[in-house]
Amino acid sequence: MTHLASGIRAGAIGAVGLLACGVLTACGSDGDSEGKGGKTSSAAGGGEGGTAAVRTAYRKTAEEETARMTLRTETSAAGKSAVAQGEGAIDLEDGDSTMSISAGGQKVEQRVVDQVVYQKLPSKQRAQVPGDKPWIKIDLKKAAAEQNSGSSNQINDPAQSASFGKGITDRNTKKVGTATVDGVKTTRYRVTVDIDKLSGAAALKRQVGPTVPMDVWLDDQGRIRRQQITMDIKPTDQPKGTTTPKKLTVRTLIEFSDFGTEVDPEAPPAGQTTDMTGKLGKR
Repeated sequence: MTHLASGIRAGAIGAVGLLACGVLTACGSDGDSEGKGGKTSSAAGGGEGGTAAVRTAYRKTAEEETARMTLRTETSAAGKSAVAQGEGAIDLEDGDSTMSISAGGQKVEQRVVDQVVYQKLPSKQRAQVPGDKPWIKIDLKKAAAEQNSGSSNQINDPAQSASFGKGITDRNTKKVGTATVDGVKTTRYRVTVDIDKLSGAAALKRQVGPTVPMDVWLDDQGRIRRQQITMDIKPTDQPKGTTTPKKLTVRTLIEFSDFGTEVDPEAPPAGQTTDMTGKLGKR
């Protein structure tokens, strides 16, 4: 489960980075919480069997090694919302991936290599980056260390949902129903994530509260086909002079398909990249 979590996080953080660069504008939200192909029927059940199914799903999914992945992150605050969407291929073991991300009418090419995110920015955003180079990079290991140290950038990251499986408890695990996800029949479970069981729990708990609801859709082989989590985030430790909404609502939807697809990204030349680790969102 740990490997899968780091893989999803690497793939998802790019969309978050786009939002941090200031894409959050008054663009409309379609309010689609089901994603594509999400026909669902209601059902009861779950309990300990459902908990075990969800917990083992992370391992079973990671054992497939690679997959196609789509991502949708919707951030809402003060009556405004922004949507970032991505699609590409991901190595579920180490997180290497290639992805095309769109947000705010702009598109970004993204690669993840050895837990470093590389993004080729559109010209409008490139002008805001020191050195005016075509690529920026974010070292996820360094960013995680900074977050764990309790910095001002403490977890405002919906990609953290990738590791929330560690916080699933035997309480409040429920089978919601069945659904067809991208042509595949799945069983949908709703679980409650105990924040105290996660790394960096103290800081995260201050922002999202003691528990967070999460839905997962599992296929007949017990693999994750879709994961959705919605968090109401209370921003903390904002830079002086910035005006921040009292609450952000972030919904992250991740889907997997085409297990076994080829993934072989390459890092761009060092001379064409600017290191933005820990700098996104700062002024």
